Amino acid sequence: MIATSIFPGRYVQGAGALEAVGEEAARLGRKPFAIVDAAIARMVSPSLVGKDGAPMAQNAFGGECSDPEIERLAGEARGMGADVILGVGGGKALDTAKAVAHTLKAPVIIVPTLASTDAPTSALSVIYTPEGAFSRYLFLPRNPDVVLVDSAIIARAPARFLVAGMGDALSTWFEAEDCRVKGAGNMTGRAGNSTAYALARLCYDTLLEYGEQALRAAEKQVVTPALERIIEANTLLSGLGFESGGLSAAHAIHNGLTQLHDTHAYWHGEKVAIGTQALTVLGGRPPGLIDEVFEFSAAIGLPTTLNQIGLGAATDAELMKAAQAACAEGETIHNAPYAVSPEAVLAALRTADAIGHAQG
Repeated sequence: MIATSIFPGRYVQGAGALEAVGEEAARLGRKPFAIVDAAIARMVSPSLVGKDGAPMAQNAFGGECSDPEIERLAGEARGMGADVILGVGGGKALDTAKAVAHTLKAPVIIVPTLASTDAPTSALSVIYTPEGAFSRYLFLPRNPDVVLVDSAIIARAPARFLVAGMGDALSTWFEAEDCRVKGAGNMTGRAGNSTAYALARLCYDTLLEYGEQALRAAEKQVVTPALERIIEANTLLSGLGFESGGLSAAHAIHNGLTQLHDTHAYWHGEKVAIGTQALTVLGGRPPGLIDEVFEFSAAIGLPTTLNQIGLGAATDAELMKAAQAACAEGETIHNAPYAVSPEAVLAALRTADAIGHAQG
């Protein structure tokens, strides 16, 4: 058996790390083009300068990582002769930057301003429709050349984003373990190796040990060792764990839930947390482990009921639509080493919702 793991070219993290962006860009090209989330442009734009101190060319991200937005930004970058792309902002802006860099065959620097997903390190862009429904995965030929994480900027974001990142990271070990047991392929199509599975487990252990303390720091917008550990878990460990360990039911259920409009106001990691809780039921995890997942989720403010992602009044027919999408041909739920079907997913969602209500 050939096992494969993939990693970003360089990972830089710490308070003030954005000061190194010009140096990192100069290693890769001469004409950087930055795609910047409009919501944080005022905060970060003054720091987006080249090694010589000259401002980088910038363009505002439109809000959805969709084919029309990728095409628009690729055209802007091509028009100015850009030879290195930067993505600055949240997960969708970063995925868009990766897709633009792929279109132009240019290197890419990823600068997350939130620790809300594990998107920054991956050779993957999640493409949505312009209306926000999941469309497909775009698998890229290589990981980002640089991932640069300024912890001081992360700390200034509302704490909900950090919590959402922990929701995304919470799935990492469970999905990688499913793939390990089944021998399913990771995002390369091949099985992962022991390094990937160990990093996925480290991600879970880090969340349990440092998650609540890191949340307290984020609420005060200060950087502490615990916050650094959770930023690393949400960004690097979760990214390496999912990509090189593999995905299974949690992210497939998330993708199904995006088919229901009432979930669109909730963050990726919040819906993945619901998917992870359902996975523990669907996969018959030990009761003590299921309780641990629900207790941790509640302690840091992740949703544990359907009501908390806008589906409190959802009918079985509506949830079945999500369950059917989760079980679509090619979805990662089929990496699971247990029987899956739309009916089983619906039952797991309803049971996990009941557990969440009982513990609340």
